[in-house]
Amino acid sequence: MSPVTAGVLQMLALIAALALAYRPLGDHMARVYSSEKHYRPEKWIYKVIGANPSAEMRWPAYLRAVLAFSAVSVLFLYLMQRMQGSLPGSLGFSSIDPDQAFNTAASFVANTNWQSYYGEQAMGHVVQTGGLAVQNFVSAAVGMAVAVALVRGFSRSRTGELGNFWSDLVRGTVRILLPISVIGAIVLVACGAIQNFAGIHEVGQFMGGTQQWNGGAVASQEVIKELGTNGGGYFNANSAHPFENPSPFSNLFEVFLILVIPFAMTRTFGRMVGNLRQGYAILATMGVIWIGFTALMMWTEFAHHGPAFEVSGGAMEGKETRYGIAASSIFSVATTLTSTGAVNSFHSSYTGLGGGIQLLGMQLGEIAPGGVGSGLYGMLIMAIIAVFIAGLMVGRTPEYLGKKISTREIKLAACYILITPALVLCFTAAAMALPTPGNSMTNSGAHGFSEILYAYTSGANNNGSAFAGLNADTQWFNSTIGIAMLLGRFLPMVFVLALAGSLAEQQPVPETAGTLRTDKPLYAGLLVGTILIITGLTYFPALALGPLAEGLAS
Repeated sequence: MSPVTAGVLQMLALIAALALAYRPLGDHMARVYSSEKHYRPEKWIYKVIGANPSAEMRWPAYLRAVLAFSAVSVLFLYLMQRMQGSLPGSLGFSSIDPDQAFNTAASFVANTNWQSYYGEQAMGHVVQTGGLAVQNFVSAAVGMAVAVALVRGFSRSRTGELGNFWSDLVRGTVRILLPISVIGAIVLVACGAIQNFAGIHEVGQFMGGTQQWNGGAVASQEVIKELGTNGGGYFNANSAHPFENPSPFSNLFEVFLILVIPFAMTRTFGRMVGNLRQGYAILATMGVIWIGFTALMMWTEFAHHGPAFEVSGGAMEGKETRYGIAASSIFSVATTLTSTGAVNSFHSSYTGLGGGIQLLGMQLGEIAPGGVGSGLYGMLIMAIIAVFIAGLMVGRTPEYLGKKISTREIKLAACYILITPALVLCFTAAAMALPTPGNSMTNSGAHGFSEILYAYTSGANNNGSAFAGLNADTQWFNSTIGIAMLLGRFLPMVFVLALAGSLAEQQPVPETAGTLRTDKPLYAGLLVGTILIITGLTYFPALALGPLAEGLAS
């Protein structure tokens, strides 16, 4: 069997698995967020944190709860790292430096999981499991809660109430993420991923000497790392490490975990707004972009010319032989089109055009299917932009799901889509203009520029992957990427929740013969075009200086 055929079969198997999970998981999440019943463990949590889960919140209160919880999470994780040397189970590792502790705390709370440290050489068991793994759960639950709040904005009328953040946070964690993670961890352990609290030990001879590794609760952290579209690896090699991702089957299973909730949330959306066809239209848009990007990535990595590529069957540099080009390409696209950031290959070693595909996937806003929660609300913002453009074409006030898209709504949507590119391009320009940051580049020219562009694109879009040729463990990059991650996560949420509140206050508009049908293939095509054109116009000059220049020169 040829490698290309094997890649196609893997994609078909992945699509089949996602299709099987789509309906039951999507319906389950809709029931979770629509239920008025509180389970006993959830009541205990509400009592401890002093929250009333039945109290409805308007968007300012919902936003304050999101920001307050996240601020406390950043502080808690920062202090854990600074005190690591005094904590039990530290494996003898010292406390983390202030700039790196801030960067890591911001990274995991913002669901980015950017790592400028070697996990197996810096973090002990307590920080890994009690700090980082906990944030993998709750940061994902925060994204899901904000997405559900926006969906309620579409489904409710003449009220500004969007639900209760504390209830949405706890339910998302207890009823969705935890049960799937338990099952997924068992699967990964069966595949060979480790799950223990062993100390540092020797694993054998390596280039004439011994190699040392520490154990850890890797399988349980690996599953929520992928399921919550987080991406932070227990080891520096991330999902290329055999302790995290032992086999081709575990590799495909991890891709499934990355994609299953973001895709299934489109059915949750359709179920909650009372129109499943609307969810299918969003699903189709996400699916077309994802499949297209995966096919394009495989083509660039298999078909690149040159003697070395021909001997190996494609661009194998930086890829694990146990996965090969196809599985690495599938994994790479899945992580850069979501806010995952996990890697099973060295992104910096991809071809110039392959690196450009990774960059563009993040620059789309990670909406195909995107991060857990963030992918859905990002796609719904683009859906609003698309109906606005369609309304301009026909001279009619745009409507989406029975809600008029007026000046207020379009301003909020415009602010949402502009904030992340502004962060990426401004920070990249500053890093290139100042003398010190440039010293961190391993490469010069177009590829060196791509390293820095990739770093800030990954940070501001809350992805977390890296070209890895960039030495980001400096005060400049730890500080600026940390700021970019926090602003890129929480500023867009301000506009999403404000938009949700504005929509919830409206009275539904009856559908007429002139209403644009947003559940048809024509609209899905318009939405795909809107996404690509807006992103292309924003980032094309930067992409032309980096990956496009490198790809055309090779």
